[in-house]
Amino acid sequence: MQAHEGDVLRFVGRTVGTPEHHATVLEVVGDHGEPPYRVRFDNGREAEVCPGSDCVHEHHAGGRTAAD
Repeated sequence: MQAHEGDVLRFVGRTVGTPEHHATVLEVVGDHGEPPYRVRFDNGREAEVCPGSDCVHEHHAGGRTAAD
């Protein structure tokens, strides 16, 4: 996965009834767009993450997003 500032990471719930949550990439900490990423979740919390298989990356391009 290669992300850029402004991209959205969507973390899908792993079990039935677990809601998905979203995070906006604030900073790419890794080299060449690779993880880890500093993100802000939709609840306002900030963290450094290395997305796993439960994550969908949505590119942010000119105000539009396109899912991977």
